[in-house]
Amino acid sequence: MATTLAIDPELLERALQVSGEKTKTAVVTVALREFLARREQAGILDLFGTLEWDETYDYKQERSRTEARRVNRGPS
Repeated sequence: MATTLAIDPELLERALQVSGEKTKTAVVTVALREFLARREQAGILDLFGTLEWDETYDYKQERSRTEARRVNRGPS
């Protein structure tokens, strides 16, 4: 899909140099992907502190159970 954009030429040139990409299209694509990834990651930060932890959960005990099941099944 062809799209016409007015992008600052100096900014685009710097992005080409920094990114190592060979084309302007590739630079814009990489920039958009990184932009989206950062925005999505920022949304994850909002989740911190929202989980309820089970203080009685014993991960070591659970790991032992998982290993015991694996051993009891025998070789695959």
